Amino acid sequence: MNKKLIVSNWKTNPQTLAEAVEILESADDYVGSLDEKELSLVFCPPFIFAEEVGKILRTSHLEHQAELGAQDISAYDSATLTGEISGPMLKNLGVRYVIVGHSERRWKLEESNEIVNLKLKAVLRNEMVPIVCIGEKVRDGNFKNFIKNQVEASLADLSANEVARCVIVYEPVWAISTTLDARPDTPESALKSIGVIKEILNTKYSILNTYLYGGSVTSRNIRDFLENEGFDGVLVGGASTNKEEFIKILSIAAKI
Repeated sequence: MNKKLIVSNWKTNPQTLAEAVEILESADDYVGSLDEKELSLVFCPPFIFAEEVGKILRTSHLEHQAELGAQDISAYDSATLTGEISGPMLKNLGVRYVIVGHSERRWKLEESNEIVNLKLKAVLRNEMVPIVCIGEKVRDGNFKNFIKNQVEASLADLSANEVARCVIVYEPVWAISTTLDARPDTPESALKSIGVIKEILNTKYSILNTYLYGGSVTSRNIRDFLENEGFDGVLVGGASTNKEEFIKILSIAAKI
């Protein structure tokens, strides 16, 4: 049995700390019922809940299977930038993973590949693990070139060792549930895109990375992706803040 990585991106949910605690308590109860350490989890809550979530992860059954993650990071470690959260701040909170280049930040907040690259370097500089999201907005005949350009620009000027530390997420924008015509991708289609990414990284750096699928992951389709050897795990969005749905996701993942 291969242990799969399940990253929970809570985005701007839940609305209260009490709800956040309920999600974690539910996951803790489930993980405590397992006979083996079958899951590897990362929880990326809104920053306002990060400290409390970190405490819960350190003092529960989740301690040996879950890490604290962050949804974003400032490109700069020390600067007078209102509202930004720096790498040293995150590291001091016990954050281990940081999502970089999520489609919502790329497309809704207009973060360029250059900004993603700066943030990625900030994660590495502060000795955390970048979860780098890559994906096209439209699945057309040009998608391979788009992915190639996005990968090369996002990872620009990194050494092979630095790239090897990255977790790579293929996250097709058109599959995200918040888009108007969202439709989850299929493993066969997603693997073609991951194949493009792997070819670039293997050719330039000769390394093997961890690859996740992200894009409307639910209990209805997670098995399709996790049973495929091409995926090392998934990035779960909205479904990870519904405690009943999240337990379904974990129960499926634990048996694969």
